[in-house]
Amino acid sequence: MQTRRRFLVVGLAGAAVLAATRLLERPAGAPSPALRFLDRDGAALIGALVPVVLAGAIPAQGAAREVAIREVVEAFDRAVSGLAPAVRGEIDELLGVLRFAPSRYLFAGLGMPLEEAGERRIAQFLSRWRESRFDLLRAGYQALTQLIQASWYGNAASWPAIGYPGPPSMSVSRP
Repeated sequence: MQTRRRFLVVGLAGAAVLAATRLLERPAGAPSPALRFLDRDGAALIGALVPVVLAGAIPAQGAAREVAIREVVEAFDRAVSGLAPAVRGEIDELLGVLRFAPSRYLFAGLGMPLEEAGERRIAQFLSRWRESRFDLLRAGYQALTQLIQASWYGNAASWPAIGYPGPPSMSVSRP
């Protein structure tokens, strides 16, 4: 009985936090002309996660690193924009939790926006989510990291480093 009651209390508390986040979060940032799903704030948030999630896979510095991060953000946006509306809504809520200061502090332990947190703090928060006893946080970790990883490894620029020659060519012979 205690477990069921605790489950209900945690579920209601989580729903209340998400509802409060939705109501209190500042309006979405200006839409980005190149993106379909992410606004500028969302793009900056994903851009802050990319170097941590893809540590060692993207270029370490310079213009090539910035291009890789931009391409991953754009691919993330394309991937999410092609998902079912309900899934897009869940990802939007997850990003809202990470954008809204009180919920970001409560769930991620970060008092500042991810773009200002630095790679070490972002790695710590992601590690806490990955190892969390709460399914919701582990699911958030999986959603963010898997979409970011798929966005990079779907990019032809990443293929030489992993030895992937690219998709097979389909030559059609005509009789």
